[in-house]
Amino acid sequence: MGELHNLIRTHGRDAARRLIDTDDVPFFQIASNLIAEESNDTGITYSGFCLTSLPHRRLPDDRPWVRSNGDMSLLIEPGRRPKVKNPRSADDYALLGVPYGAKARLILLYLQTMALRNNSPEVELGRSMNDWLDRMGISTGGSTYKEVRNQAERLSRCKLTFDYGGTVRGKQAKGHTNDTIVRHAIDLRRDDGQGMLWDERVQLSETFFRLLKEHPVPVWEPAIKAIAGKSMAIDIYIWLAYRLHVLEKPTPVSWAAIYDQFGAGRLTDEGDDVYRSRLRAFKPEFRTALRYALSGYEDARIEETDDRHGLILHPSPPPVPERLIARSA
Repeated sequence: MGELHNLIRTHGRDAARRLIDTDDVPFFQIASNLIAEESNDTGITYSGFCLTSLPHRRLPDDRPWVRSNGDMSLLIEPGRRPKVKNPRSADDYALLGVPYGAKARLILLYLQTMALRNNSPEVELGRSMNDWLDRMGISTGGSTYKEVRNQAERLSRCKLTFDYGGTVRGKQAKGHTNDTIVRHAIDLRRDDGQGMLWDERVQLSETFFRLLKEHPVPVWEPAIKAIAGKSMAIDIYIWLAYRLHVLEKPTPVSWAAIYDQFGAGRLTDEGDDVYRSRLRAFKPEFRTALRYALSGYEDARIEETDDRHGLILHPSPPPVPERLIARSA
């Protein structure tokens, strides 16, 4: 159990609040709210996104994105949108760039969750998508309209290539998949002064839906909502949701591996000194994001060894609290 969760359960919320430092308040708020949470709503993501991820920040529109983790690699290639009504050549298309940030992750999580919940690649959007994003604290109105629409379009036009080998969930697997996430572009439009509406429905590509059905990973929706604005914290939470409850023994993870997965990774043209400098700058950012993720995953058992060797992951219960699993059974 996390230290803050244990403090709250031992002393109560008000007394525990007086015992913590000011710097701990954001994590305390998440932990205390989730201890009182009664929802057992779960989201679903494909296991490949637990080992790889989207970029956190915008890249140049013509740059693809590559993430590798052990035997799993992900390549995201930017899609293109037409610049004119009736394009007649490649020059009539503009590169859109790959999806990035927290909002892209939340849209993707919704698509995966609803597809698997209904056992259908066809996902209802319309007001259902708006309602879900509102629950996550992301409104499609006001100043966020353009950003949400942009990330939805990037997701629907990009192309994913997963290469994998070795053992996946205890099974030998090797190969690659190459496809889009959805079959048609996702569109968010103004609704004659009534707010923002998505298209009525969208269909996941056959390849992506098959991967999702074969390798689903459950996450707790209230925990995702609590960290919804922090893309690295979302990635860490999903990674731990996938890794911890299947571990059979304590497992070390080096800082180099952590940086390769959650940071910028090592660039091909940088020397050792530059790499070490970037790694040093990354560690405080990761530690903060880890604390946010652990605030939402009470039973996660993580140990940081020292500044050189990284983390030790310990076998832990799954992220949906046991009391809520029992209630829904």
